Amino acid sequence: MTTTAGPRAPERLAPEPAEPERQQTGFEREERRFARILVAPALLVLAVTTTFPLVYLLVSSVYRTNLGATAGNGFVGLGNYVQAFGDGRFWHSLWLSCVYTVSSVVFQIVVGMALALVVNRIRHGSWALRIIALLPILLAPVVVGLVWRTLLLTPSFGVVDYLSETLGFGSHDWLGEPTSALVFTIIMHTWQWTPFCFLVFLASLAGMPAELAEAAKLDRASAWNRFWHITFPLLRQAIVVVAIIRTVVALSAFDAILAATGGGPGTATEILNLYVYRASFGELRLGYGSALAVILLFLTFAVAYLFYRLGRRRQS
Repeated sequence: MTTTAGPRAPERLAPEPAEPERQQTGFEREERRFARILVAPALLVLAVTTTFPLVYLLVSSVYRTNLGATAGNGFVGLGNYVQAFGDGRFWHSLWLSCVYTVSSVVFQIVVGMALALVVNRIRHGSWALRIIALLPILLAPVVVGLVWRTLLLTPSFGVVDYLSETLGFGSHDWLGEPTSALVFTIIMHTWQWTPFCFLVFLASLAGMPAELAEAAKLDRASAWNRFWHITFPLLRQAIVVVAIIRTVVALSAFDAILAATGGGPGTATEILNLYVYRASFGELRLGYGSALAVILLFLTFAVAYLFYRLGRRRQS
């Protein structure tokens, strides 16, 4: 009697033995040691110029250091932060920083993208437009503030006042009125830093595949549909990067505003960074100014992290 054998079970392959870790040779160890020696001076300079001042800022923020009234100076813990959150001037400067930052960053992105789209379509002579568009970013912020204060916004002599009188609106003290002073500081910051956004967007447009736009043209898609459904999604990552960089810079703006308005009139253009300067070196409240600077630092980190998370979520 014959029996039929069932299907034979597949043979299990023995796991391959793990490769032993390769021991570093003496030459490789010397290479690593030499690399550490080369990097050590740069790390030391970085620690001295960034890490030590940051640690000193955090330490000084928990001390009351008032050079104008030394009585009561000493360790106060979180007292400076409690004082800041109860300070109406702090909340006013924080609100101005938010208005200044959001307005200038939005304008820079919109105007920079519009310029990039226009220049990207021009085939001949675009180099001249690029040079003209880059001129504002080449100037130091202090120079920009002085130019706007003296040449553009001076009553009776400035360019803006001349245009206002020509159009029949009369002469105005543009930097002496709270609302107009804030508006022109936003315009000034936008004028100087829009070229940065323009460069980033122009480089992103140059790297885009032309086949997508050509296919959309063949499908008779309008210019707005081509921008909204093709160009804008491809620029989204560049927009996030630009928004992070420009927000951080706008929150730390100082030189141009100090040269143009000095934070005035009164506190109309006193953003948080300028309030830190006034409290520390104008009123000699170094401990309180350090606490304000720490709050501004954490605010900047929080905004940058928020943009970063939004960018990662868009990618996923």
